[in-house]
Amino acid sequence: MANTLLHAVLDRLFELPAEDGEPLGSRLEQQLERRAASAEGAVCALNAAFLLALAGPAHRASEGARAVLDQPPPEATGELIDFYRRGMDWIVRELDERSVTDRQIVPEASDGPEALWPVLFPEGVGILGHQEERIAELRAKRTVSITQLNPRPLSDPARQILFTSNVLLTVPAATTDLGALPYPEVLRRQIRLAATEPQERWYDHPIQIGVEPDRNELIYGLRGLDRAIEFERSRNPDVGRITVVLSVSVTHGRLSAVAHDYVREELRRSGGLNNLDVQVFTEGDTRRLVQEVLGPVAGADAEPLLATVFGTDGEYGRHYSFLKAIAALWQVLIDPAVRATFKIDLDQVFPQAVLLSETGKAALGHLSTPLWGATGLDSAGRAVELGMLAGALVNERDIGRGLFTPDVDFPAGPTTPDERVFFSRVPQALSTRAEMMERYDSVPRDGRRAGLERVHVTGGTNGILVDSLRRHRPFTPSFVGRAEDQAYIMSVLGDGLAGAGPRLAYAHAAGLIMRHDKEAFAGEAIEAARVGKMVGDDVRILIFSAYAETLGREEVKALLDPFTGCFISRLPVTVVLLRFALRIARAFERGDRELGRELAENGAARIAQAISFTADRTEFVRVLNDERRGWAHYYDALDTLELRLHADDRAALELRHQAHDIIKSTLIQA
Repeated sequence: MANTLLHAVLDRLFELPAEDGEPLGSRLEQQLERRAASAEGAVCALNAAFLLALAGPAHRASEGARAVLDQPPPEATGELIDFYRRGMDWIVRELDERSVTDRQIVPEASDGPEALWPVLFPEGVGILGHQEERIAELRAKRTVSITQLNPRPLSDPARQILFTSNVLLTVPAATTDLGALPYPEVLRRQIRLAATEPQERWYDHPIQIGVEPDRNELIYGLRGLDRAIEFERSRNPDVGRITVVLSVSVTHGRLSAVAHDYVREELRRSGGLNNLDVQVFTEGDTRRLVQEVLGPVAGADAEPLLATVFGTDGEYGRHYSFLKAIAALWQVLIDPAVRATFKIDLDQVFPQAVLLSETGKAALGHLSTPLWGATGLDSAGRAVELGMLAGALVNERDIGRGLFTPDVDFPAGPTTPDERVFFSRVPQALSTRAEMMERYDSVPRDGRRAGLERVHVTGGTNGILVDSLRRHRPFTPSFVGRAEDQAYIMSVLGDGLAGAGPRLAYAHAAGLIMRHDKEAFAGEAIEAARVGKMVGDDVRILIFSAYAETLGREEVKALLDPFTGCFISRLPVTVVLLRFALRIARAFERGDRELGRELAENGAARIAQAISFTADRTEFVRVLNDERRGWAHYYDALDTLELRLHADDRAALELRHQAHDIIKSTLIQA
């Protein structure tokens, strides 16, 4: 039955028109014949052969497709050949294991964008054409009846919040003159060596060393935050300096050792900051905290797990968890006045004058909301603790239309072939309007008796109270390489949905909106990271789907749908491989041969690795449980230290002194 279903899906897909109106199948057959003696031509033909062979022996191009897979062009790499051959088996095996039959999900005879969605992307069905109805339904689903507002909301956010952000660092662009970089020679030498290393990690738009200051996300974001605090002080002279913790994650391993010096040099060149105390943490700094402060309390057996989870290098999930967890350490060992942490992204700024004009509050006023820390009942009657807070974004190009302009809107125009398999923008636009654009100006949701729970959050513009952090201990697994913000809440859903206690949730901060400026200054970095981001989205489907299976898939997905939940797929391998191959085919069809080849070669390696990791559920669960234990060791160590400090324990006092020394060494003196 799996083959029958697969052939029906592919037949229907190939009948649908490509972007030029010709049936997609005909376009793929033409690509199959493009076996020019070049690496790009080989990739194009091999990719088309994979898709056409999946359609089964009855398809007219099947024999030719199988011939290409059996005897690939000599320019094709062995890794890519193996990937496509194994990919066919992976899909058939998944359909068999899921016991999916063609009677369950035969696509309707439609040329619309939803023709295949009932099979592959059910989360998108019924949204287009019914947007307002679905927005109202989702808002009702996300409504929380407040039983108690926080009796002690933040009163001095500048002092009580540890602001955090992440610096993603990569080697200079190929066109950069390394000898002309305005840094000391010892720093330039290390950068040159790093540029010769193979890339280890991929991020959305990392900062390319050597980029001009006006296009450097680090400088841009910190200057914006500095101006935001200056604005606050102009209205309230008691507002003091804020502490900003930066984690540095690198694409090339050698950069980690020079990251602190790089940040210092760039801030020095920019003229410094008047309102921020900037602390920069690299992997070396976090390792010192583990070895010299946390490890002696947690014990020798716990130290390896602590080192695994507490750090800044690696996938997005690792530094994201660090930037939350560091606030607990700060409260216990550095400054007990710290009650929360709030993360921003450095391509975002608080548009203070617009915030004040349209909402009546500047940023710090929004962060003092008593909804942050309130308790209530969700729409299903389950107890929730709104210990986290989430704001929203408006694109720089749209803010002239008003602060409450969605940064992602419903698509207009025809869909591409890959979007007929998976089109996350549709549920993303729905949740953006339903969740992020809520203003608390209606009877059902006034922001005091009833508020909105946020599931769709962004990597910046969100925070957590330290009390909630220490009790619930949420984290994003360190193997999560995309949507680390969306994955963070998943770690606390198992027990919370089972009724074991109040479920930790995000309160929606109506009007706390940051302006997203990445397209205005980071275009080169975004373009350089385009392939990594596309592949990362595919890996996200595999990781989220496997993760949800360990938590109770149906219950978790019911809460996280439509946007976060759409990455929890019933057929993750099938969806990913079809989407991946269709995007490569589209790149070649549009004449972007370099993109097609790079996407194929980068994606084959990373997707194959992710399929292998998620397919071994025993190993997947072991890694996940080890990380949960690692975070338990972290918070247990802090709890123990706090008790010993209250008792004036000498050893604990010495550990606190050591922590102060390490933290002091991370302070940037620009």
